[in-house]
Amino acid sequence: MNAFAAGTDALFEDPNISRNALWRAGGAGEGTTVRVALQTPDQIGTFGGGRFVATGRLLACRVAEIADLEAGDSFEFDGETFIVQGEPMRDGEGLIWNAEVRPQ
Repeated sequence: MNAFAAGTDALFEDPNISRNALWRAGGAGEGTTVRVALQTPDQIGTFGGGRFVATGRLLACRVAEIADLEAGDSFEFDGETFIVQGEPMRDGEGLIWNAEVRPQ
């Protein structure tokens, strides 16, 4: 294991940064428990010459726990279910999936 992988594991084990979630491939089935980190950054959009700010939801999870993350997969935690929308992307080291999610 290299330093990046060790650092990633430490971040995902920190209860202040991440939490347990139930991941379901395709949004169905019993699911698998994984660790995730949810971010809610503001996103700026434009429409008709105006600008608006919307809260986005980005979810990060380890590639070591989910080899193939796809649009339509779901994560359930804190009593809510979130659906992966769009194509998830891996970080430069190939250790973390980053996905935009929406509430179900």
